[in-house]
Amino acid sequence: MSFSKIQSSDITFFQSLSDVRVLTDEENLKRCASDETEDLTYLPEIVLQPETVPAVSQIMRYCNEHNIPVTPRGAGTGLSGGALAIMGGVVLDMKRFNKIVNMDMRNLQVTVEPGMITQELQDFVKEKGLFYPPDPASKGSCFIGGNVSENSGGPRAVKYGVVKDYVLNLEMVLADGSVIWTGANVLKNATGYNLTQLVVGSEGTLGVITKIVLRLIPAVQHDMLMLVPFRKAEEACAAVNAIFMAGYTPSAMEFMERDALEWSMKYVQSSGVSLPDDIAAHLLIEVDGNHYDQLYKEMEAIGDIVQQYDIDEILFADSAEQKQMLWTLRRKVGEAVKSNSIYKEEDTVVPRAELPELLRIIKQLGKEYGFESVCYGHAGDGNLHVNIVKGNMSDSDWNEKLPQGIKALFKEVIRMGGTISGEHGIGLVQKEYMNIAFNDIQLGLMKQIKNIFDPKGILNPGKIFLS
Repeated sequence: MSFSKIQSSDITFFQSLSDVRVLTDEENLKRCASDETEDLTYLPEIVLQPETVPAVSQIMRYCNEHNIPVTPRGAGTGLSGGALAIMGGVVLDMKRFNKIVNMDMRNLQVTVEPGMITQELQDFVKEKGLFYPPDPASKGSCFIGGNVSENSGGPRAVKYGVVKDYVLNLEMVLADGSVIWTGANVLKNATGYNLTQLVVGSEGTLGVITKIVLRLIPAVQHDMLMLVPFRKAEEACAAVNAIFMAGYTPSAMEFMERDALEWSMKYVQSSGVSLPDDIAAHLLIEVDGNHYDQLYKEMEAIGDIVQQYDIDEILFADSAEQKQMLWTLRRKVGEAVKSNSIYKEEDTVVPRAELPELLRIIKQLGKEYGFESVCYGHAGDGNLHVNIVKGNMSDSDWNEKLPQGIKALFKEVIRMGGTISGEHGIGLVQKEYMNIAFNDIQLGLMKQIKNIFDPKGILNPGKIFLS
C-alpha cells in the first residue's frame, strides 16, 4: 500500500481551512505517536484538530484526492494500536469535538460529539437522574468516539450491555468527504441494512464519527459491593456461572488474580485489602437497583453460593469510600501491570461457563511457552484480560516464541466458542491472528465492506487486516 507524503502545499491547504488547528511541532507529533498499547511509537507527519463537520469533510475530501492516509484519534487510551499512524500522513485529532449537542429528556436520548470524555457524559446525565452504563477502565480520560469505534464494554456490561446497545444513530464523514447519518433516533429500526451497528466497532476504518445519538436509562438508587477471596483461582471462575445459574445478574462481576490485586495495591499505595498468602484470586461483585431490601437479599444469596467454594472471609464494602477504594484497585490493574514489566495484553472472551477451562489453559500454555501471566477482567461476560509479562524471558523468546503461544491460546479460545477480542479491538497488534477467528470467506466479505466505504484505503490504513 503506497501513500503520498505530506508536502508544503498540503500544509498550506490545511492552514487555509477555518476551524482547523494545524500542528507540526515535535511535542504534538510525539503526543499522537503512541497510545496505551505496549511501547509502540509511530510518528505522524501532521496533526489536524478540526472543530466542525464541514472542516472534517474538507480534510477527508482533500486527503482522498491526494492519497494521504488519515488516522482518526480520540484520547489515545486504546490497547490495540488502533490510533497509531503506522503509514504516516495525518492524525485527525478529535479532541475539539467535545460538546453535548442535544439532551432529549422526553425520549431519554443524548446527542454528543465524539471528543466528549466518557465520565463527563456519565456525570452530566446522572445530574438529570439518568444513566449511561458503559464504563471502561479509562472512563475518566477516554472519549465516547473511541468507545464507539472499539465497541467498549467495562465492568457493568454484564447487566447493562456494551456501547453498541446504546448507540441509536451516528453522523459520520466518509473517506470522500460525504456526510451521512447511519440510521434513525429510534429504539427499533428494520429499515434496510444496519449501518449504525456496522460502524460501531469498526475502529475508524469506515469513516470519521462526528455525532453520536445514545439512548439512556433511568439511574438506579442503590448499589452494594463485596470482595470474595478464593484459595483456588479456577474456583473463582466456576463461581461466576454458579451465580448466574442460581438466577442472579450482578451489575458487575470482576475477576482478579492475586498478582493483579497485589500489584494494583502497590501501584495506588493502598493497604485497604487483606491479602493472606493462601489466596489465589478474588471476585468483585456488585448488585444495584432501587430497592435496598431486595439488594440485601441478593447479596446474602450470592454470599451463600460462594460459600460452597474454598474462600476466606468476604469483605462487604460498607461505605462509599470503601466502594471507591475497591473499584480503584480494579480499574488500576492494567496500569499497575504496565508499570511492573514490559507486557502484552490479550483480550480473550469465551462463553461464561468456560472460564475455568480458559484460565487452566492460559497457565498450561505459560509453562509450555515460558511466559508468566496476570489475569483479570469482566468474568460476568466471560471476558478475561491476559497480561503476559516479559519478566525473565529473553528477547528472542519474547519476539519469536511468545507469538506462537498466543496463537495457541487463541486457537483454544475459538475451540471453546469464544473470540480473540471482547472490547479492545483488533487494531494493529492483533491483525495477524484474524485468520484464527475467521476463514477466507469471512475476511473477504469484511475487506469488501471496507473497500466500499473507503476505495483508496486512506482511512486508518494497516489496521484489522494483514493486507
